[in-house]
Amino acid sequence: MTGQPAAPGGEVRQDDPRPGAATGRPLLPGQPGRPDVFTFGETMVALRGSGPLKLGGTMNVSIAGAESNVAIGLARLGHHVRWAGAVGEDEAGQLVLRTLRAEGVEISGATTDPGAPTGLLLFEPRLPEVTRVHYYRAGSAGSRLTAEVIQSAFSAAPPRVLHLTGITPSLSPTARSAARCALQLARDHGALVCLDVNFRARLWTAEEAADVLREWIPAVDVLIASDDELPLCLPDGGGRDGSPPPLPPQEVVADDSAATVATQARLLLDLGVGETVVKLGAAGARAFTHSGSLHRPAKPVRAVDAVGAGDAFVAGYLSALLDGEGPAGRLERAVTTGAFAVASPGDWEGAPTRSELGLLGAPPGTVVR
Repeated sequence: MTGQPAAPGGEVRQDDPRPGAATGRPLLPGQPGRPDVFTFGETMVALRGSGPLKLGGTMNVSIAGAESNVAIGLARLGHHVRWAGAVGEDEAGQLVLRTLRAEGVEISGATTDPGAPTGLLLFEPRLPEVTRVHYYRAGSAGSRLTAEVIQSAFSAAPPRVLHLTGITPSLSPTARSAARCALQLARDHGALVCLDVNFRARLWTAEEAADVLREWIPAVDVLIASDDELPLCLPDGGGRDGSPPPLPPQEVVADDSAATVATQARLLLDLGVGETVVKLGAAGARAFTHSGSLHRPAKPVRAVDAVGAGDAFVAGYLSALLDGEGPAGRLERAVTTGAFAVASPGDWEGAPTRSELGLLGAPPGTVVR
C-alpha cells in the first residue's frame, strides 16, 4: 500500500468506510422485503453434557448449526436474515424452527422432510478448554437439502449478502449442488458472497474440501478462515511453483507463521477474493485487502465456552459490513461479538444485541441498572 502510514505495532490504517469498498464490489442497497443476508445449512438438536457421556447425567437441550448461529447473531444486531434448510418432520425439527423464529430469523425458506430425521449433535466437555463433539447427521433431513429448495428460497427474496460455510457441501452431493446453485444465484443477482471455510475433519477429508473450496474461490468477496484453513483454498495449498511472491514492507514480520499467513492471504486476493479475514483465536484477527492489512487483538474476557465463537465473529463482521463500516470497524465488531460467545455457554445463546456491544468495556463488578 503506497503513501499510507503504518500504525503502531505494524498495523496498516484503512480509511475507506464505504460498504463493499474492501471487496471491490458495491454492496446492494437495502430494500423493503429484501433480506440483508441469506444463509442455509443444517441445524441440529444439540445436547450438552457436563462431563464424559459414558457416565450419563443430565444434558441441556438446544439447537446448533454454523449458519443458523450466524443468522441468530445478525438478527440480534437488528438485521433482516433469512435461513433455509431442511429438518425432519419430528419434534426435534419443530424445536429448530421454533427457536429460529423466536430469535427473529425468517424461516419461510425452510422445509420439513418426512423421510429423514433432524440431525443430532452431542457436546462432551472433557477438560476446561477441551470439548469433544459427536455428530449424528448421516442421512439426516439437513443433509438431503437440494438445489431446488435453495433456488426457490433465494429467488423469492434475493439478499444483499449470501453467507456460505464449508460445512454444507461436506454433507452430501445434493447439499454440495445446493451450495453451488446459491453461488450462481448470488452472481446473477449481484449479492456479495461471504464464505467461512469452517473445515470439519469428521465430515470430509482435506483433499475433498480443497477440491470444492478452490473451485468456489473466484466467486467469493469475503473469505473468513482460521490460519490453518487457508491452504485448503489455494492451488497446491500455497505458493505457485513453490516460490511465493515477496511480501510488501508493511507485512514483513519476524514470525514465520505470520509471514506465511500474509503470503497466503495475498495469493487469495490475486485469485479474485475481495477480502481475506483470518481468525487467529486468542491473538485476534487480521483482515487483508488490496489496500493492505489490519490487525485487531481479541477482547479479554473470562473464557467459558469457545464453541460458536467463530460464528459469532462472522456475524459481527457481516453486521458491520452491512452498516457501512470499513475494515477497522468490521474487525472491531467481529472480535467483540466473538468475545461475547467465548464468555457465554452455548453456540449462540450469548450473542449480543446492538445495545449490549459496549458492555465489554465495563469494569469488573459493574451492575447495569
